[in-house]
Amino acid sequence: MDYRALDVERVHADTLLDGLRRPLHDLRISVTDRCNLRCTYCMPREIFDENHAYLPRSELLTFEEIERLAGLFIRLGVRKIRLTGGEPLLRHGIEQLIEKLARRQTAEGVPVEIALTTNGVLLARKAQSLKDAGLSRVTVSLDGLSNATFQRMSGSEVAVATVLEGIAAARTAGLGPVKVNMVVKRGANEHEILPMAEHFRHSGIVLRFIEFMDVGTSNGWRMDDVVPAREILDRIAVCHPLEQLDPHYSGEVAERWRYADGAGEVGVIASVTHAFCNECSRVRLATDGRLYTCLFASEGLDLRAPLRQGEGDRVLTNLIADCWGRRSDQYSQLRHAATGEAASQVKKVEMSYIGG
Repeated sequence: MDYRALDVERVHADTLLDGLRRPLHDLRISVTDRCNLRCTYCMPREIFDENHAYLPRSELLTFEEIERLAGLFIRLGVRKIRLTGGEPLLRHGIEQLIEKLARRQTAEGVPVEIALTTNGVLLARKAQSLKDAGLSRVTVSLDGLSNATFQRMSGSEVAVATVLEGIAAARTAGLGPVKVNMVVKRGANEHEILPMAEHFRHSGIVLRFIEFMDVGTSNGWRMDDVVPAREILDRIAVCHPLEQLDPHYSGEVAERWRYADGAGEVGVIASVTHAFCNECSRVRLATDGRLYTCLFASEGLDLRAPLRQGEGDRVLTNLIADCWGRRSDQYSQLRHAATGEAASQVKKVEMSYIGG
């Protein structure tokens, strides 16, 4: 690509819109492709085995490169940054990156919210240092309360207690409100829906149920394995009546529901049965510096090359703005319209590389 061909005068505002008039608001940054679990829906062990080749360190963006790019995204309208992986707590010195990003502000002087998604295995020992570095909040993945279910889903021998300790440490450190994400797969862990709901009622922790998605091409996704959000809510409502809540903001991915007795809140993320592409405001920066405009994308824009070739902020900003301006992704809606699996056969980037 001729990077300089895009080096033209352009006025960027907080209302940078894509081809479908969706604003750029959220940036997700994958800081590593490594993970200490082998979850069946993300990095199944039979594919990501001991011979799996991770990206060499030289191909990962440095913290300084991430900070510089993040600053450009903020100038283009980004107000929330979420660090993902792989498992982001495996990236050595992650607190240093958080410190750099937490200092960033919008042109109006408003601090940018810095969040992180983790599997929780290392969270107990890192929660306080993450908070001290400036992390705003944390989301923890947990797909079951019994060791048998959790270890089967995570492809590991890690005990559920380890993750629960991490959640408790995050709350103690003030990384809240803490959210817990549970991916629900038919025949694997749907029997844990109600136990999970019971466990986190009255806790102040927001539990969110995620429909099993066809991210990447290695998780063996089938429509028959999806437990629809409606079924999840119905299972809970049998014991604990629910009332729907308004979203916190436009483009929020989770539908919000509260317990009628005031015991807290749950959410459902239904990208399979109730696609929300029309409100998606997210862009993803992969571990190696490629920019992806959709979780289900197959190709990304290389920002690392012009960055390391010494291009200025103007060129990089225009590359990002041009990429977003041409964005027309609506994979989940197209998959839904195709009644299931047809669209899912397209080659897509793996979740461990792009982040959730």
